[in-house]
Amino acid sequence: IKITGTLPYIRYKGVFHMVLLTGENLHLEEMRSILCKNKKIDLDTEALARVQKSREAVERIVSEGRTVYGINTGFGKFSDVSIDEEDVHALQLHLIRSHACGIGEPFEERVSRAMVVLRLNALLKGFSGIRVDVLKRLAYMVNHSIHPVIPSQGSLGASGDLAPLSHLAIVLVGEGFVWKDGEQVAAKQVWDDHGLDPLVLEAKEGLALINGTQAMTAQGVINWLEAETLAYQSEWIAAMTMEALHGITDAFHPAVHQARGYVEQVDVARRMLEWLEGSQLVTKQGEKRVQDAYSLRCIPQIHGASWQVLGYVKEKLEIEMNAATDNPLIFEDGEVIISGGNFHGQPIAFAMDFLKLSVAELANVSERRIERLVNPQLNEGLPPFLSPQPGLQSGAMILQYAAASLVSENKTLAHPASVDSIPSSANQEDHVSMGTIGARHAGMMIQNARRVLAIEAFCALQGSEYRGKNKMSPSLQEKWDEYRSFTPSMDEDRVFSTDIERISAHMKKETGKAVYSSKVSITV
Repeated sequence: IKITGTLPYIRYKGVFHMVLLTGENLHLEEMRSILCKNKKIDLDTEALARVQKSREAVERIVSEGRTVYGINTGFGKFSDVSIDEEDVHALQLHLIRSHACGIGEPFEERVSRAMVVLRLNALLKGFSGIRVDVLKRLAYMVNHSIHPVIPSQGSLGASGDLAPLSHLAIVLVGEGFVWKDGEQVAAKQVWDDHGLDPLVLEAKEGLALINGTQAMTAQGVINWLEAETLAYQSEWIAAMTMEALHGITDAFHPAVHQARGYVEQVDVARRMLEWLEGSQLVTKQGEKRVQDAYSLRCIPQIHGASWQVLGYVKEKLEIEMNAATDNPLIFEDGEVIISGGNFHGQPIAFAMDFLKLSVAELANVSERRIERLVNPQLNEGLPPFLSPQPGLQSGAMILQYAAASLVSENKTLAHPASVDSIPSSANQEDHVSMGTIGARHAGMMIQNARRVLAIEAFCALQGSEYRGKNKMSPSLQEKWDEYRSFTPSMDEDRVFSTDIERISAHMKKETGKAVYSSKVSITV
């Protein structure tokens, strides 16, 4: 196979059927293929050799009777309690059983799948002392869609995501539950169905499986993939609103944005002009008015700033996805074993809190555009509330209420989780990140923001229809046709929540479509 050009991030094995995990270079586009397209994985042989060396070091420590935290000691405040050699197996089982105390609704199945992939990738770095057989079983789970049922609440984000990851680990020993066709089934039954025995965890393996940041990072990966898609979608939706309101395109002139210098702002302005190319509905300065309100005029500045946040979050996630986050870590063939704090989720906690601000602002400015579309004092002659019979029919009046409710809810969820900390383990673990809470709240905010943008899309579709579909830009006519295929025109009042949920669901599905930054030519 000859490849010319650049294919960002994606490195498949063979004929592009598998993603090769090395512990070193997993990226978000590969995660998109694993999570959204159900791509299978394979394990790098060099990485497995590192894992084997690390495991041999653990076995030497046990046989020599050396006392090392996590191998033959208790955990947390019990780290000074020595464990006899004959009890090291029981120690690992007791660990994951006692720590599997997650509560609340389970993470969605994609998050569970991401957790397995990310924990596996971290262990492939070869610093954790786990057996190759355990990693192969994790890979089997990914490739056969055996996804643990993992409660979403109960993690402090240090010492890592102990409770969520314990629900992952306990599946390996035949306890707990996994997803099957949307239902929860016993893990032991699934292993029986596959003709496999549950694993018996050996020294350090339980700790290696649960001491890490993979719950917050997995939810963070899903958040980023969905937020990136939403940010792109917000641009065509805003462009359609521009058409419905006879927006002024001069504000998107490249010179304006190059004068400020933010690459993301320049890119948003360019894409807005691309969406509006050929439109007969947008205007120039002075044709109808001199300037637009900020929610239209400042789209590149506002959306561009959100893209800057997405860039920061992407960088931190891709570091964490390839990080050794358990404790202790084994170096130099077991000669150096260090108890550190890589399990502390502060970097991802900050990233998720930052992501929340980015998503909140996409929704906030969208709600302001919705108001302009429905308000007869602001909508440039469109029917009041886009109603087919103003007065007799309320039209989109309450859709703006719903959007206002969602953005207000987002403002409460946007409070940073990372500024909180509660000591645990008898004050041994006296500062924690709350990163998993931040990641969960970011996910909730993305769902809210998507629905706000779905409401704007619904109103923009109707507003553009009033103006004349044949006058829309060719690109936006295609979007109009796509969404009208499942969202009828507003000919009369109806239960509009159905329309919003359909649009939102359609938008969410587009998360699986990778956006590439360069052209690729592949010759077979």
